[in-house]
Amino acid sequence: MSIPTFSFVLPLRGGSKRVSRKNTRTFAGIDGGLTAIKISQLIECTEAQKLYITTDDDEVMEIAAQFNDARIVIDKRPDYLCSSETKIEDLIKYMGNLCEADHVFWLHATAPFVGAKTYNKAFDQYLNALEKGFDSLMSVTKIQQFIWDPQQRKVINNSSKTSRWPQTQDLAPLYEINHAFYINSRNNYFQQGDRIGLNPYLFPLSKLECLDIDWPEDFEMGELLYKACLELKKPNHE
Repeated sequence: MSIPTFSFVLPLRGGSKRVSRKNTRTFAGIDGGLTAIKISQLIECTEAQKLYITTDDDEVMEIAAQFNDARIVIDKRPDYLCSSETKIEDLIKYMGNLCEADHVFWLHATAPFVGAKTYNKAFDQYLNALEKGFDSLMSVTKIQQFIWDPQQRKVINNSSKTSRWPQTQDLAPLYEINHAFYINSRNNYFQQGDRIGLNPYLFPLSKLECLDIDWPEDFEMGELLYKACLELKKPNHE
């Protein structure tokens, strides 16, 4: 039986409209920002045979080129696949053709608190999930709070027959797709045209890991939290 191969793919387009130079501006005092942080995390993942950095941003390319790792492949993505109007289906097709491994580990730099330890754990759980009948894996945020649907005019995740306000731990959990990462076979990219399969395994992240840098306030809060985490890792906090 052949050993499955994995490619990590990190899409990093330029021209963010909500946060200027979101992927490359200094973040928490770190030059290269979210791009440098994410590449540093990924090169610690020994399971990745190749790490594709696909971008239209020259600054991203310069940052990626500074890492001395033979697994890094810098891909100049076509402009039509780097606009805010790009269809995700077209990008998925492109990623499937870009990667050559059996499985594609698609992730985003906007999740700076997801590191190598979590990626390695997700990799192991993905392989175990395949043996149990799942066909893919995606990171999620577990939501176990009262979710109100204005159309139905009720809490939609309360299965209790006796209480309108049960304890939150008794509510049926819902799961938000947080886009931190997806793992799927390359075959599924072509057969189903999606970065997840028909039966994905759900991989919940911690509250800190779920933080996605999408808006200016996310960037500011993320910097504060990241600096605090760095302080905790210093020797005097050990």
